[in-house]
Formats: sequence, structure tokens, C-alpha cells
Amino acid sequence: MATGETDRKPPTGIKVIIVGAGFGGLTAGIECIRQGHTPVIYEAFPSLKILGDIISFGPNAGRIFHRWSNGDITRKMRPLSIDLTNYGFNIHKYDTGEIVTNQRTPPKDETAPVFNGHRGELHEVVFDYAKSIGVQINLGHRVENYFETSESAGIILDDGTKVEGDVVIGSDGVRSKARTLVLGYEDKPKSSGYAVWRAWFSNKDMMADPLTRQFCENGDTFNGWIGPDVHFLFSTIKGGSDCCWVLTHKDEADIAESWSFPGYLKDVYKVLEGWDPMCRRVVEKTPEEVLVDWKLVYRDPLPTWVSGYGSAPGHGRICLLGDAAHPFLPTSAQGATQALEDGVTMAVLLRKAGKANIKGALRAYQEVRYDRVRKVQKTGETTRDMWHKADWDKVKENPESIQFPREDWIFAFDAEQHAEEVGDEIIAKVTQQA
Repeated sequence: MATGETDRKPPTGIKVIIVGAGFGGLTAGIECIRQGHTPVIYEAFPSLKILGDIISFGPNAGRIFHRWSNGDITRKMRPLSIDLTNYGFNIHKYDTGEIVTNQRTPPKDETAPVFNGHRGELHEVVFDYAKSIGVQINLGHRVENYFETSESAGIILDDGTKVEGDVVIGSDGVRSKARTLVLGYEDKPKSSGYAVWRAWFSNKDMMADPLTRQFCENGDTFNGWIGPDVHFLFSTIKGGSDCCWVLTHKDEADIAESWSFPGYLKDVYKVLEGWDPMCRRVVEKTPEEVLVDWKLVYRDPLPTWVSGYGSAPGHGRICLLGDAAHPFLPTSAQGATQALEDGVTMAVLLRKAGKANIKGALRAYQEVRYDRVRKVQKTGETTRDMWHKADWDKVKENPESIQFPREDWIFAFDAEQHAEEVGDEIIAKVTQQA
């Protein structure tokens, strides 16, 4: 018996076509296997590449990972992730460099672990697990079009191949083609007014400098410098061997979509003028070729994530998941986690509704997820504004006021349990309305 097969539900006969093999698409595939469906994933990238920099998964994601293969997957992710049990999170005032507060790391919960690590390395663990339990993943296949009838839905690949199933999940990111099809119009992104520079590099030059060695020689660290309309987050990871930083700043560049461009250290230095010299000292250790300039765009919450629902055209068999439906600002630290919750919820509701009521399952998925996602999305703005508009006199009186919010309604949530509890009632409600 293959890994993870022990907790599979009986076969439902539902074929689920998933577009995109990011964390959301892979989770949807894994959860479809667990719930008895037959998933098949199509991904444009021709091969798996260990790309990117830091990504965060809250305990509400850890709860999902932990159920896979009786905790085997979380055990593989743990050594790839930052461990701040002893260090916590030091929050500094931008100009003086003083540590305003140290935010302690909550006690570990093995059933709901937290992961912060290299996006590509963690993605590889999830990708390999999906393949090992029988998720069919087709790389190097670009989807050119989508189609649906009242009886089926499918995709047309760039070589003309037509793939048909019962439902199509568009998990194709912020540049989603599925979004345009579901909405019936192109949803133009707006600039958020901010951009981030991001970098991931080895500790070699950090160790050579006696002033920066402290961040690498005693295990993992996490430090943030908070200033007017700017914040700089710096981590060392994997025992201090790897370094990464993210600097969020004002940027009104007029661009078509959130995307990565080469970054230039001279631009970073300009933003850090007047800041604690330690920030520049860290940035100076960064090889310029690893620096990425990422413009943050914003989308208003979409009116619908499901075809044929509300004012959207279609037959109710195509839906959006993750960034395709609800892109997040990085300050929420919940974008990837919410995509995981989407995948879990979708798989449970498809099983509950059954092959004869795909439309009911997809509508219920939107009803179960929509308000929660909107609320979590807003936390990206509120956290950013709390830092960027800090009143330092008030912070002096109450240093904890500037700590990163850890709210139970987000972190204690169990997506699978919630879908099991509310699913039948919501499916019945949306099916009556159809």
C-alpha cells in the first residue's frame, strides 16, 4: 500500500482537473486523493525547479500537512524550516536599531506546526509526496483554453489536446487565465503602492564580518526593522547557514501585473538612508544576482470564484483556488496557507455533494471560504499599516503593540473539520437556490 493510502475515503468517480502545480494545486490534488477523487494536474513549467526565497505557513497549514502520511511530511519539512524556539522575533526601531520588543515563539504543537523556509525546498517535499500517493502531474503543458457543459468540464492544451473531467480547478496564480473565464471579463490588477526586494544567499560573507557573524553562528535568527512606510525583515535559517531578507517599501511603478524583475543594490541603499547601519551591512553581503524586485499588486475580492454563479457565465463546473481567486499581500503571512485551506475544503465538499451535484459542491466551496478569505486578506493591510505608521511614543508605552498579530480565529482554524461540519447544510442550501 502506497504512503498515505490508509486514510483514503471510498472512490467517488469524480475526475478533477487542476491547472497549476503550486502549493494550492498540489494540496488540492493530495486532498482529492484522500477524499476518493481522481485528480490530474497540468503545469506549464517543464521541470521542477528549486526557485524562490522564504515562504510562511501558519499552524492552520501545519494542521493540514500533519495529516499527510501520519506526520511524515511535517518531519521532512522541519529541518528545512526556521526554528525560533530560543530566539523569537526581535523588532527594532529603524533609525536607532534598538530592540523595541522580542516576540517569543509560541510553544510547539506537533499537530499544528509552523513552517518558514525556502519556497522551492518545501515545494519539492509536497510535490514528491503528491506523486508518491498517485496524483498524476503533467509538467510542460500550458493550458490555452477552458470549456464546460452542464455534464463536464475540461481544458485545451497548447498542442491542441483536449482533456475532459467533471470539474476544473484554476490554481494558476495571479496571472490566472481561468479567472477571466470564470468572471466573463478581465479583472485588471491595481498597484498596491508598494514593492518588495527579496534575496536568499549563503552565510559566507556574513561570517567573514565580525559585526554580522552574530546572526549566523548561533543557529536561526529573525530580526525586523520597522520604519515610516518601510520594513526590513532579515532571517538566518538552517542553523544559520542560509540568509534571507525582504524589504517592503513604497513604489508607484505602473506595471501590468505582479512579477519579478532584477533588483539593484543601489536602489536598496537609497531606501535605507538614515537607517540603522546594520541594515546596510546585511544588504552589502547580498550577491546582486540573487536580488529580486517584486511589485505588489492588489485585487479587490472577486465577485465570484465559480463559473455560472451570481453574474458569472458558465455551467458551474470551473472554479478558482488560491492566488487566482484571492491574492494576498506578504504582510498577511497567510497567502499560501489560505490556498491550502481552499484545496482541503474543495475536496471534502466534492465528496459530500457527489458526482451528480458538482455545481452544488463548487458553490458551497465559495460560500464556505469567501468571508474567511476576505477577512484574512485584510490582515495584510492592517499589519503593514501598523508597522509603517507606528507612533513610536505609543510603542514606547506598549512595545507589544507592534508585535506580529497571532490571532486564534486564523491560526486555530481546522479547514477539514470545518468543511465536514458545515458542508452538508451549505450544499443543501446552494443546491435549492440553483
